[in-house]
Amino acid sequence: MTEKKKIPFGLWPSPISPAMQGAKLRLEDVQFDSDGSLVWLESLSGKSALMVKKGADAARDISAGFKIGGGVGYGGGDFHVRKGQAVFASKGRLYRVGLESGLPHPITPEFGACAAPLISPDGSKILFIHTYEDADCLALVDSAGQNWPVKLASSADFYMHPAWHPGSAQVAWVEWDHPQMPWDGSRLMTARLNGAELADIKQIYGDRDIPVFQPEFSADGRFLAFISNDGEWDTLNSVDLVSGEKRTLVKDASLMEPAWIQGIRLFAWSADSARIFYLKNDQGWRTLWAVEIASGESVQVDFAPYSWIHQISAAPVGERLGMIASSPKIPARVLTLENGQQRIERRSTSEALSPDELPEPRHIEWPAPDGTVVHGLYYPPTSTQFTSDGLPPAIVNIHGGPTSYRMASYNGDAAYFATRGYAYLEVNYRGSSCYGREYMLMLRQRWGLIDTEDAAGAAGALAALELADPQRIVIMGGSSGGYTVLNALIHFPGVFKAGVNLYGVANLFDFLIGTHKFEQHYNDSLVGVLPEAAERFKAWSPVFHAEQIKDPVAVFQGSDDKVVPPEHSEQIVAALRANKVPHIYRLYAGEGHGFRKTENIIDYYESLERFLNQYVLF
Repeated sequence: MTEKKKIPFGLWPSPISPAMQGAKLRLEDVQFDSDGSLVWLESLSGKSALMVKKGADAARDISAGFKIGGGVGYGGGDFHVRKGQAVFASKGRLYRVGLESGLPHPITPEFGACAAPLISPDGSKILFIHTYEDADCLALVDSAGQNWPVKLASSADFYMHPAWHPGSAQVAWVEWDHPQMPWDGSRLMTARLNGAELADIKQIYGDRDIPVFQPEFSADGRFLAFISNDGEWDTLNSVDLVSGEKRTLVKDASLMEPAWIQGIRLFAWSADSARIFYLKNDQGWRTLWAVEIASGESVQVDFAPYSWIHQISAAPVGERLGMIASSPKIPARVLTLENGQQRIERRSTSEALSPDELPEPRHIEWPAPDGTVVHGLYYPPTSTQFTSDGLPPAIVNIHGGPTSYRMASYNGDAAYFATRGYAYLEVNYRGSSCYGREYMLMLRQRWGLIDTEDAAGAAGALAALELADPQRIVIMGGSSGGYTVLNALIHFPGVFKAGVNLYGVANLFDFLIGTHKFEQHYNDSLVGVLPEAAERFKAWSPVFHAEQIKDPVAVFQGSDDKVVPPEHSEQIVAALRANKVPHIYRLYAGEGHGFRKTENIIDYYESLERFLNQYVLF
């Protein structure tokens, strides 16, 4: 066995290059057509492709160069397939295209934005979500696009998760109103479709404090299933549409995730309506289960070696499942599972690296100032060729949201830095999802305070557990994570050697006024309601205290970001410049809230590595 070569931590020659990070394929969604054909959406450097794979035939791109993507809120709900047809959203319109041949044909006019198209079981109509000038609605259009779309429901502020009954005459959806976010509370609605109008509208479940998620009718039309949270943990429920009986099939589990985007699927009915396949989360690791409707008995379904799956889908014929699966050592794949046999349909990378080169995370904990246990995923430095003495430098990463979480999926950033000799810690601070409702609600009225405390606590935990060099710890985060980065540098000077802020919120007043509709009232629960909470807004807006930042900062921003406009980063950079704080600033033209173009991703990693070499390693 060859002895490892000693090279200082942080300087290991990594097998992962910035170009490899930029060249990763994004696998967005996977669905089955009525005959079992597999369809998935992938994207690379901002360009998307809708791929169809029929039987043993090669996969084929049917999107004809269209940029596919739902445009409501943060996106999602990009396409749907049924009866040999696909309908997708692109730049404010819906398009229909055949899976066998033909070019995409527009079926709605180009105005506003649309998402979550859903073809009716008889193929004649399409249900979808539409927004125009901040007015959202549940809409309907004929699948040929011969008539103008019509509004079915428009009294709520937001709509999500449209669903068709297999008889094509009944629909379900989720709706909610400001100031709630969908994970705060929402309503599950059903109605009968009477021509182009809704009749017999009923609220099935949910309220201001009980969120509901993903209504799905069984294939035989008898049941409506959905996930809800009316306690500390989530439940998977079914309603018998004949008797009206509601049953809890699964309880006391982490089943839901925050509905940041349209079209998220966390469970799927089997083709024979006898069982539901669902996903369970345990401290960042996901498992696949099946619950029998008749008995209520759940059994775990083996899908090793994967530790994370999403966008689960069940074929309408047979016993075949589709999903996007990954693990810390396996980049995302489109995977099918049938009779216990896995089949890889698409890989997101060349997977040229040996899994031995990639880091495996472990769950770590530390106490918050109030005694609450805080959670994190720790990735150690890893290499088959290099080693070093002492403790490694570390990157403490703060996720966005802030009502979000990090999980044990493939983590490109963790792999990139761990293979260079950095430890990497994902912080699921108080307020993160999937650790129970009480944990999530801890952020209420305290955004800026407890996430910042937990970030500083993460640095202390790394030092106390002897997992990192306390003199070389970096804090990094994007969006609301960038907000925490800035506040940590302000309120805990010297704890971190440097900060990396990606399109972070800097001014809570501007964020309240300038952000998109989805988050217009998010600050009401996170910080408070103006004008009463004005002092709290000012106390936790980094822009008003930026003169206290003394540690080096790298700032990265997209020029077209509508969620956190460039003004937030530019005000921070102006303060850094005025106070002569070492910093770099990269503004990427044409990028939004996150970077998609390969050339910008490469520049980001190269610029960040130079920054860390200069201000952390040396």
